[in-house]
Amino acid sequence: MTTTRDSVARLWSLCDVLRDDGTSYQHYVTELAQLLFLKMAKEAGQEEALPKGLRWDDLKARSGAAQYGFYQQLLLALGRAPHRRVSAIYANARTALRQPKHLEQLVDGIDALDWFSAREDGLGNLYEGLLEKNATDIKSGAGQYFTPRALINTMVALVQPRPGERIQDPAAGTGGFLVAAHEHIKARTRDLRDLGEKEATWQREQAYTGVELVPETQRLALMNCLLHGLEGPRGGEGAIQLGDSLSGLGASLPRAHVILTNPPFGTKKGGGRPTREDLTHSTSNKQLVFLQHIYRGLAPGGRAAVVLPDNVLFEDGVGQKVRTELMDLCDLHTLLRLPTGIFYAQGVKTNVLFFTRGEQDTGNTKAVWVYDLRANMPNFGKRTPFSSETLKPFVAAYGTDPHGKSPREDEGESGRFREFTREELSKRHDNLDIAWLKDHGQHDPEALPDPEALSAEIEAELQSALREIQALTRLLTEAPVEDDEEAA
Repeated sequence: MTTTRDSVARLWSLCDVLRDDGTSYQHYVTELAQLLFLKMAKEAGQEEALPKGLRWDDLKARSGAAQYGFYQQLLLALGRAPHRRVSAIYANARTALRQPKHLEQLVDGIDALDWFSAREDGLGNLYEGLLEKNATDIKSGAGQYFTPRALINTMVALVQPRPGERIQDPAAGTGGFLVAAHEHIKARTRDLRDLGEKEATWQREQAYTGVELVPETQRLALMNCLLHGLEGPRGGEGAIQLGDSLSGLGASLPRAHVILTNPPFGTKKGGGRPTREDLTHSTSNKQLVFLQHIYRGLAPGGRAAVVLPDNVLFEDGVGQKVRTELMDLCDLHTLLRLPTGIFYAQGVKTNVLFFTRGEQDTGNTKAVWVYDLRANMPNFGKRTPFSSETLKPFVAAYGTDPHGKSPREDEGESGRFREFTREELSKRHDNLDIAWLKDHGQHDPEALPDPEALSAEIEAELQSALREIQALTRLLTEAPVEDDEEAA
């Protein structure tokens, strides 16, 4: 029997067809997904959402120039389909293929896959495998936007989303966090069969909210969600909205019980300053704005797990104010320092923050537990894949309580897991960039930070140093000077 991995490899090998046609890697997955969705709808018995005459068999029945012309018309027609989920997926869809023979090769290649095995393994798993393959392929350049599956699944397992909870991802990407949360809940409810009919329908249609800024990525996310039975509001476009969480759209989202997300890294080009008037601290640092959206968007008792770069932990000025507010409004109970190299974007240093929104608005964080999974770790990448095995010691240390309340043991200066009280953090000006282990690891010269990430980190460090110098200058200026005679 063909495995999902085998099917993904065969799909990816079709990339040679698109490369011959001049199609870029960035367009490859979108092109393939547009065709795959038609075939998967047929295999899943869900073609009723597609207008008659605009289905896989209608495309497969043609060849050459006739097939190519029909495909162009099919994409336009599906973008105007009465079924809003379908029209959202194919909105403004176009083919990047230039030659009819290459379309025919793709259609034949997709049709020749072992679809019996694909159905057995789950069509959604095949599709997610394709997205992951795209991210891990260096030439595609998509890795910086893709969160490793092992990390997603671990974050979901620790936060423990439950039936009846609203679950949000304000930077949804291809929908990985929402799909993983849905699969987590399905695994504990016998595919929702343990829920009443009303509760199961709510879970599929109302429980999940995602926002994605990039139209092509939203298209992939909508397909991913539908293939996993995550439907979104009835009569709507799906669970993933096209838009910007840092605009008024984000302010209008309902409060969530669970937020799982990995906001975009780096200094995001374009878009200007975020336009959220409901947030306390104005800044052009979009990660800090995302963090404010998350802790203010949680319902009391709500849980969050968020991937953030190092500069969010130590940036001074507004950065310090945001961290202070976070620890006031929420119990920031756990911080995981991630190894470098796991996001395929070279040199990006990241962390996962786990926190719970308090019932009151002050004094919620009493201590932060920091787990250092970065020091003395291998350089992860294609040669050394990052897997759930790497995260097992952290999972054991975290415990089974989703709010971080399980009994924990401080391992001291030679261990990876340590507790820092709120008072200790205050003395550090709420700088959470805490490292104590000496790193003796071998550093791969290829894993140097990309210039943009390095520049942002240096800028934040310099700003922090400048403020400390200014504070010291003020102290020296204000300090009383002893009289020379008395000193003598």
